[in-house]
Amino acid sequence: MKTVTPYNTDAGKKREIEDMFDNIAPKYDLLNRVLSLKIDIIWRNKLVKWMSEDQPKLVLDVATGTGDLAITVHKKLGAKVIGLDLSQQMLNVGITKIKDVNLSSEIEMVKGDAEDLSYEDNKFDAVCVAFGVRNFENLNKGLEELRRVVKENKSVFILEFSKVEGFFGPFYQFYFKNILPKIGRLVSKDTRAYTYLPDSVNAFPFGEQMKSILLETGFKKVEYKKLTLGVATIYKATK
Repeated sequence: MKTVTPYNTDAGKKREIEDMFDNIAPKYDLLNRVLSLKIDIIWRNKLVKWMSEDQPKLVLDVATGTGDLAITVHKKLGAKVIGLDLSQQMLNVGITKIKDVNLSSEIEMVKGDAEDLSYEDNKFDAVCVAFGVRNFENLNKGLEELRRVVKENKSVFILEFSKVEGFFGPFYQFYFKNILPKIGRLVSKDTRAYTYLPDSVNAFPFGEQMKSILLETGFKKVEYKKLTLGVATIYKATK
């Protein structure tokens, strides 16, 4: 698997990812809504609906960013949520959002590294990651950590972009590689962040390949659902 980084420096992918999200944090939510035409909200709701079958009481939301998924999990399921992210600036935006909806006692936002979680084994009823595993510096190590902290017979839910195939593929690729980066640069003022997005998606495993990676990590069962003509995919990996 090809390693794609935002800025192509010697700092390492993890540091570059942290810097990138610190840079775009103030405009991140706006760009998500504009660039996805608010479809990202529907995708998160679908993940939470699937998660609801497990009736979790304590959930870890890895790469929580500004807390969109963490807030949705609590509002829909009533679970307590710990939201973890590398970027303090993204967390700061999320902390404000959570405070504004009076959920500070239900959702804890924590700075941390998905590849080196501080939690004990078998702690969480569910773990979720939305658009985050693609940014792991070491994918296998990150997935092993997610598996470690979820309880036996419980699941890790991953929402991630995938490559669109079939008739719609070329049209989506044109938007993804040519139009989306220009809008992203214009709004965020970061010249690389929204070029990194399509580059990293196109280099990342999806579908059956991602399922195989999750099974190799040690999950006993992996299911997945394609969303919006395959633009994104939800994976449910059960420990």
